Amino acid sequence: MDFTDTRNRLLSYVRPQWRMLTLAVAFFLLSSAVEPVVPALFKKLIDSGFKEGLKYPLWVIPLVVIGLFVIRGTFNFAGTFAMNSATSLVVLNLRRDLMHALLRADSKLFTTISPGVAVSKVISDPHAASAAMSSSLISIVRDASTLIFLVAYLLYVNSQLTLLAFISMPLLAVSVKRIRKRLDQVSLAQYQAGQRLVNTVDDNARAWRVVRTFDAMDFEQDRFVAAATHYRRMTMKQVATSALVTPITQVLAAIGVSIILTLAIWQASKGAASIGEFVSFITALLMTISPMRHLTDIYTPISGALVTLKGAFELADAPPEPDNGTATLPTCKGHIAFHNVRLQYEGANHPALDGLNLDIQAGQTIALVGSSGAGKSTVVSTLLRFAYPNSGDITLDDTPIDTLKLASLRRHFAVVSQDIVLFEGSIAENIAYASPNGVDRDKVERCLRAANLWTHVQTMPGGMDADIGTNGSKLSGGQRQRLAIARALYRDAAVWIFDEATSALDSESEAVVQRSIEDLRGSKTLILIAHRLSTIRNADCIYVMAEGKVAEQGTHAELMAQGGLYAGMVKIQSAH
Repeated sequence: MDFTDTRNRLLSYVRPQWRMLTLAVAFFLLSSAVEPVVPALFKKLIDSGFKEGLKYPLWVIPLVVIGLFVIRGTFNFAGTFAMNSATSLVVLNLRRDLMHALLRADSKLFTTISPGVAVSKVISDPHAASAAMSSSLISIVRDASTLIFLVAYLLYVNSQLTLLAFISMPLLAVSVKRIRKRLDQVSLAQYQAGQRLVNTVDDNARAWRVVRTFDAMDFEQDRFVAAATHYRRMTMKQVATSALVTPITQVLAAIGVSIILTLAIWQASKGAASIGEFVSFITALLMTISPMRHLTDIYTPISGALVTLKGAFELADAPPEPDNGTATLPTCKGHIAFHNVRLQYEGANHPALDGLNLDIQAGQTIALVGSSGAGKSTVVSTLLRFAYPNSGDITLDDTPIDTLKLASLRRHFAVVSQDIVLFEGSIAENIAYASPNGVDRDKVERCLRAANLWTHVQTMPGGMDADIGTNGSKLSGGQRQRLAIARALYRDAAVWIFDEATSALDSESEAVVQRSIEDLRGSKTLILIAHRLSTIRNADCIYVMAEGKVAEQGTHAELMAQGGLYAGMVKIQSAH
């Protein structure tokens, strides 16, 4: 996406606010129209005071001058308020669409974008870009209209001298065009450096335990300083480039102003203009310098805003998660079958699943075991359609899952993994997460009791309304896991997936999870993925996976009797 596309996309968000923007422009035009009145008033006052004597009380003069500035200030305030009201709606709509895109993006996006960058693109970038664009638009409307009114007045007072001011315009246009190209390049480099800096901070905020465990504080500090130094260097290049605009334009403008000023003084000395006319002309001429300076400074923030918005729109254009299914599955028994499923990830040398066949009956408890990379987690990803097989079929209650709408498919699954993700808010809000009927407090209590967490919740200030902190930081690892089980219980899905749910827990917490699994046996289809084989001994069937396919299957006793891969893994773990 180039800057032209970015501008067009931005305009699509701006157009619906045209009424408020038109009102803002009208207020700024009225404010600008007041500007020439000031030098015109000086001309009238000076000529009448020096030649004819004052025809009105002296106190009227400051009253009129102050009144003009009050009027101009009122129009400026109204214009600024209207402009920012419009741009805030643009930001709101853009953030809404960015969040919509993020929530529905294909899972591949999350392998290339960090949480910190996602936050920046959705929250910070639209605000920063809109603030810069709003400020620039205000400057364009207010300063350009002020300049037009002042130039019109200068032409009225002395057209010959005013036309001389345009002799420096061609040089000004060529200079600004060359600087603008360079500014586009350095602005993009600065934005990319800023994203790398965000990634560095995001890494350390998420992985602070790992950083301290590895005593890597100095290493991470050096990494941050290197990224921050690079960002500063790119920023200074952008500042240096943009800073060239003002002095170059001011020098070129000064050439024209100096010529006019010299000729104006020469005309006045020859008696070709009255004192009031001379003072009025010079005052108006000097008043043009401020809006000209502001107008030469607007390209830098506009360029930076377009670079920022380009990154935001790239997120908005991220391919959505495919949802081509049309069927629904109102009720689910939990019968799952894999029929010769093959899946190879992009760029991988070997398939993650290679002709996998599974038949999991409704209400059955099965376990998937095997070494890392055997394909266990890929089974879960394909079931939930986070990954898509290259060939083969997967059915749920004899219905191909790729024919189902995603929402209809996923509502029948509850997943409890070792990587627990909790949300900002209370215990009750986390358990009833995204429930269309809101929080059923009685049901929340039943789920907490079933997850063996109710006793602890009662000791917390606020009970089930207690805040759990960022990602459950106020809870222990075992309590967070139990809360995740309570959340899954509240969902009441037909199929439960325990993906390494006990791998990071102590023996007591592991026992609680085991009891939860036993309570669900028979009533739900349970898929257990575990490296700790002690947690899956009672499974109805254990599938030993290797190289993306089932190498062995049977009960714990049957597999131990075979003396194969599973028996070897049990012996290794028993030895430890």
